[in-house]
Amino acid sequence: MAVLLWLLPLLLLLEAKGDSGDDVNPEEVAAVLQGPVSLSLEIPSDEDVERIIWYFHKPLATVVPGKDGHPATIRVTNPQFENRLSWLDTSHTLLIRNLSWADSGLYQAQVYLGTSQLSTMQYYNLRIYQWLSEPQITVNFEISREGPCNMSLTCFVKADMDVTYSWFSSGDSTDTNHEGPVLRTSWRPGDSALLYTCRASNPISSIRSRPISAGHFCADPGYSEKPSTPFCLLAKGLLLLLLLVILAVGLWVVRVVRVQKKKQMPKMKKLKRNRMELRKREKPGLSLP
Repeated sequence: MAVLLWLLPLLLLLEAKGDSGDDVNPEEVAAVLQGPVSLSLEIPSDEDVERIIWYFHKPLATVVPGKDGHPATIRVTNPQFENRLSWLDTSHTLLIRNLSWADSGLYQAQVYLGTSQLSTMQYYNLRIYQWLSEPQITVNFEISREGPCNMSLTCFVKADMDVTYSWFSSGDSTDTNHEGPVLRTSWRPGDSALLYTCRASNPISSIRSRPISAGHFCADPGYSEKPSTPFCLLAKGLLLLLLLVILAVGLWVVRVVRVQKKKQMPKMKKLKRNRMELRKREKPGLSLP
């Protein structure tokens, strides 16, 4: 009996310290790089919260909720989060701003309850992602003389963390044809050239590629080497700019030549007048035979 009386306070102390979290699955939270994230606590409405200690590898901040009209106080203990934390009393939410890659990881909140004199632990696994750019598609194909043209389409984006890929074909934009970055298909002369579209997704965004007609690669092996539409537009723009420069230089040369001619005209007229006057002076001095 004495042993039981001694163990009872110890059990109550362990209960007050809360769960270690080893057997608890953290709540998965996804956020955007350089954006904000909200970590909301689940606290019973009939409980009075004395304080909350947040952890991220080490103590992050201590929050004392506001009472009697006074605002909450938050003391940041991790310099990594200085000037980036806010606390929303009404929803018991920790707001972290201007997220960086270094902010990814496991967050823990130890909540000290005043009513029941207990503490609970809540866990959040924060993952940070970037908005996806438009997927790019590469095509590998093998043409046989008698058999079909076998093609392998590969879809990829720059960010490769937790990205999933789906393929769609023309006329079937709602049902997924294939899951995964690589789509293998075949084409025979006379078959309709289907348009294939790749969709890349991560927990915060989803974007589709431009449709590509894979049959053209088999019908015209040089199709993949043809310049893309943006490159053609750029080349045309540069060519037009070159023509405008040549035209401007030509007009400038013509103008300079005209100015030079205008400057030389008075000199030529004066020279002609001098020659005429000299001839008139020489005529009276001629002797008749």
